[in-house]
Amino acid sequence: MDTEALRSFVRAAELGRLQHAAAELGVTQQAVSKRIAALERELDVRLFTRTARGVELTLDGQAFLPHARSITAGVERAVAAVGPGSRALRIDVLGLRSAQAVVLHDYWRSHPETDLDVVTLRVDDPRVAAAAVAAGDVDASFRSVTDPDTLPPDVRMTHAFDSPLELLVGPRHPLAAVRGLTPSQLRKHRIWVPGIAPRSEWADFYDQLATDFDLRVDAVGPHFGDDVLLDTLADSTDVATLIGARDRYTWPPSHDLRRIPVTNPTLAYPLSLILPATNPHPGLRGILTHLASLPGLPEPTWRPSWAPPHRKERSRHAR
Repeated sequence: MDTEALRSFVRAAELGRLQHAAAELGVTQQAVSKRIAALERELDVRLFTRTARGVELTLDGQAFLPHARSITAGVERAVAAVGPGSRALRIDVLGLRSAQAVVLHDYWRSHPETDLDVVTLRVDDPRVAAAAVAAGDVDASFRSVTDPDTLPPDVRMTHAFDSPLELLVGPRHPLAAVRGLTPSQLRKHRIWVPGIAPRSEWADFYDQLATDFDLRVDAVGPHFGDDVLLDTLADSTDVATLIGARDRYTWPPSHDLRRIPVTNPTLAYPLSLILPATNPHPGLRGILTHLASLPGLPEPTWRPSWAPPHRKERSRHAR
């Protein structure tokens, strides 16, 4: 059933004149007449009788009116529920323990009035996440497309923040006692990052990281989850992994794992936000302001060549 015909019928019944209904709906009187005539043919009843003053409901029209009102009100509520600014701000993150989720949680704690829905799209290819933004399935996604030319034309990607990396090791690892490391000190140590998915942004990141610093990044084996990874580190004398400084990991006290900062240069994982190029959800304005307020990393910092420029850098170059 045509919802616009229902709306035309309801407003004509309430206003008593087709021309008044047409003016309110922003269409011609002829269009309202045609919609109501089509509705009467579909129902096989007369809904109105014409009078000198306009139109009056027939008995069938009176019986139909409350149901038509209910349908049109339901349609309006359904549209409002998914319209930007009318529903929760829906943002995709790589994981609920990731640095992105931690930063969003910090924002929400200082802005608890924000209607925020944090989701995790089960995809590895960031271009699929970009397509989800373009389709409106999510309002934004914390992903990085390493080749911006492959982005859909109706979305854009902006730098969100850089996540400094730390080495995570067990108590029997040779580096367990140190308080800080440089990338050169990681050479020849096995850095295990299981489950690196082809075509993912982190595959590109670790490829360039290993090349630039001559590191031994081992991606052998599937990723059976964080618990298995942490158990392996706790028992190993030679396995380490890299994690983000803001990533939230928990383990039993008996594991005695150590998080060791890597500096000089700081290894930075660049995090981007993919969002609509036009008419983004109004709630994103506060998120972007919060991201811009995050402190920068200490220099020198290493970022992969495909990392998007910081917003401050873009503004400086624009001048």
